Parts: sequence; structure tokens; C-alpha cells
Amino acid sequence: MRKIIHIDMDAFFAAVEQRDDPALRGRPVAVGAGSGRGVVMAASYEARPFGVRSAMPSATAKRLCPELVFVPSRMEVYRAVSREIRAVFAAHADAVEPLSLDEAYLDVTRAADAAGSATVIARRIKADIRAATGLTGSAGVSINKFLAKLASDMDKPDGLTVIRPEEADAFVTALPIARFHGVGPVTARKLAAMGLATGGDLRAAGFDTLVRRFGRHGARLWAIAHGRDERRVDPARLRKSVGCERTFATDLRGRAALVDALRPIADTLERRIRDAGVRPLTLTLKVKDDRFRIQTRARRSAGPLVAAADLHGLGAALLDEADLARPVRLLGLTGSQFEADSPQGDLFAEPPP
Repeated sequence: MRKIIHIDMDAFFAAVEQRDDPALRGRPVAVGAGSGRGVVMAASYEARPFGVRSAMPSATAKRLCPELVFVPSRMEVYRAVSREIRAVFAAHADAVEPLSLDEAYLDVTRAADAAGSATVIARRIKADIRAATGLTGSAGVSINKFLAKLASDMDKPDGLTVIRPEEADAFVTALPIARFHGVGPVTARKLAAMGLATGGDLRAAGFDTLVRRFGRHGARLWAIAHGRDERRVDPARLRKSVGCERTFATDLRGRAALVDALRPIADTLERRIRDAGVRPLTLTLKVKDDRFRIQTRARRSAGPLVAAADLHGLGAALLDEADLARPVRLLGLTGSQFEADSPQGDLFAEPPP
């Protein structure tokens, strides 16, 4: 039986800012641009009772919490802190699978056999992270990735939750489907329309019913409703895409203005591609208009797309395939389908916004 820990740092970006600036401690803090069409990248726990959440428009966040303090992001600092955290993981785990700057799965099966308990190891990891960085993280401990992920979210911030093998069945049976990791709002609504609200309901629905309705995803729903997750912690997990997007302070009209706006996006994307050590073959353009309609256009290149000039040129060509009748509020470029011989790169490299 495997012993898996999921670590999720608490309000990571905001916590780093509060750590580094004592004047921010105890105050509601949002990382991101506080003016124009900025978006909240992270919110401190002091801001969350007001309803402030990541990915929320900054204007909405400010209305919900007039005392909210906005601070600009410092990605290089967050990446440096992530490396410190990763070093703690490596000192304790048999295998580590980073998911983002502030989150990872750890397989401690053999380490726990030596130490006596995966729970003891999780406590040590939390203590070592605090000693190294001054920050807190929440940990979930269980027999697979699905349950460990759920557990880490049950007692935040600075929590430690254990779902033991003998507890897994009852836990998943009573769990609302909306809390299942990997079940989005659309799927949750479809399941609710079928009269399915909990893990127990998914079990009762049966494997065949779920597969007929949802295909392969239905098979996974049935498995996790039984607390089953055979995915291994994969240290070699590769990024599938690298992207960059920008929301404009003023809507843009006309192809010429959009082509100009793509230049800094392409410049940033080149840097992120080089940081990640990958060589994408496909470029996807994202366009969001003033009515929040999103269009995407993609094209595969004969060779790797790394240089900003190539990214910009293909992005401009993709603009010609999009409907640009409405004013545009956001543009984005994403590279994917990496060349097979691309190196792994830094999994803690700066992610797309």
C-alpha cells in the first residue's frame, strides 16, 4: 500500500509578500494589478472572508474588500522560494511530482517504512518548510493521490489531515461530488441533473451508466467514488504547455493594434519557453472580446517555435483566422506539443498567468 503526501502552500504568493513586508501582516492582501483590468493572482487569508479569490477581477475584489492592499507580483522571488521548498521535499520523499510553484505530490512509502509513519514525515516536512522559508503549508496524507489531495484542503491554513485506509470508503461515500478533484462545475451540474450529489450516489449509479454518459471520464468518476486512484507520483512529469496572456487596460480595435500588442506577449513567451527548456511545435492564439467571448486558433509548425520573432509572426497569422469584429480585451499565446527531444526543463519555472 502506497503512502502519499500532498503539500499545498498556504496563499503562497500573498504569504511571501507578507513575510517580506511586515506592514502587510494581518491585513487583507492581493497579489496582482489593482487598477484597470487587473486580476487577483493570490489572496491572503485575511482577504478571503470578504469573498476575494484568485482569478477574480481586481475591481470586483476591491468592491468586496475596500481595505484590500494590492502588491505587484515578484515571480523570481516566488520561484526562488519554491526551490527552497523543493529541496525540503527531496530530503524526505522517495519521489516528488511538482504540480506548480506551491504544490506537489510526494511518495513516502519507503521513507515511511524507515521513519515509522507517513504522518510523522508530513509533520517534519511542514516544520522544515517553516524553518527554511518562514511559510506554512497544508498537508494531506493517504493511500493515493486523489485522497491526499482532498485531505490537504480540509484544514487550511497550516493543516495536516490524514485519511487512513480504513476511513477512505466512508469518507468518499459522504463527500459531495463538487469537492472531487477533477470534477468541474459543468460536470457537477450534469451529475446533479442525474440526481447524483455524493460519492455514494456515483457508486449507486453504476459503472455502465457513468461510462455511457461521460465516457472515459465516467470510468474515472466511478473509480474515485470507490477511493481508487492508481496514478503514481511521477518525478518526470512534463509540462504540456507554456503560455502568456495579457488583459488590456483599454479594449483594442483593428488588426494593426492587435499585431503590435502581440509583440511583448511573444517576447515574454520566448523567455518562458527558454526557462522551461522546451521546444513547442504548436502555437495557440487566444482572443477574448469585450463580451467575454473566447476564440482560439492553433497551427502546428514544421519546426520548433522558440524565437519571439517566430512566435509573433505565427501569432499574427492566426489573427487573420479569428473574428475581430468586436473590441478585444485579452490576447494570449501558448506553445504546446513539445519536440520529443526537448529536455525536461525546470518544473518550477514561471507558469502562465
